[in-house]
Parts: sequence; structure tokens; C-alpha cells
Amino acid sequence: MDHSTSGTRGWASVPWPVAAQATLHCLTGCAIGEVLGMVVGTALGLHGAATVALSVALAFVFGYALTMRGVLRAGVGFRQALRVALAADTVSIAVMEIVDNGLMVGIPGAMDAGLSSVLFWGSLAVSLAIAFVVTVPVNRWMIGRGRGHAVVHAYHHAG
Repeated sequence: MDHSTSGTRGWASVPWPVAAQATLHCLTGCAIGEVLGMVVGTALGLHGAATVALSVALAFVFGYALTMRGVLRAGVGFRQALRVALAADTVSIAVMEIVDNGLMVGIPGAMDAGLSSVLFWGSLAVSLAIAFVVTVPVNRWMIGRGRGHAVVHAYHHAG
């Protein structure tokens, strides 16, 4: 499939499962960083804003790292792999983090609930699920325009 087409026809021709798979890849890195950041921030008793900042930073680090891992395996140098990861994942991770953290902050008591609380873990799970649903159409549009995950598509089967 050619993911480099642009315009309405380009994004509309991208199958939903392709966009969902790209988003799932993004969600994996985001979730690792998000959960780690929320757990560390909550365990250390950090203010909500500091916990969110830590979670967002770690989501980007793990999201980029997962993308780079596959690109590096395809034989691309570190600097180019970093450029590919930045081009491929920045918008997707940003959308996912805005939605996810916006919901975590917006759910009453979720940020202060503590690690042993069903409210904390339930809110985190729901916020990640909603972020996934919101980000799938974003990734579909970007892939159809030759952006986002389409940038790394050439490296998936290389190496």
C-alpha cells in the first residue's frame, strides 16, 4: 500500500486497521511512559503538575525509543533513526498525551487517589483507551498524507 498519497483521497484510502496498528504502536510507548510517570510521581507525592510533566516526558522518551528500535534494527544510524522517530511519532504522541492527561486531571480525585486505588488505575486505563480512540483518526489522516507512521513504514520490513 502506498501511504505517501496526499489529500482527501489519500487519507480516506488508508484502512482503519492500518491507522489502529500505528496508534497501538504509539500507545505502547505512551502507556509505558505514562504509567511509569504516574506511578513514580504518585509514589513520591509529587504535585499533580509535576506528575503530569514527568508522565508526558517519559511517554515521549518511550514512544520514540520503541520507534527507533525498529529503525535501528533496519540498519539506520542513530541520528537518522532519531529524526525518523521524531517525524513519525511527535504528533501522535502529543495528541495522545493531551487527551490522556487532560482526562486524568479532569477526573475528580484521580491524580490524588494513590497507587492502591481503583479510581487511580481505572482512570488511567479509561484515559489511555479514550486517547487511543481519539488518536486513530489523526494517525489515519497523517498516514494518508505520507506523514506520521508512514515515515517509518519503509523500515518495518527492512533489516
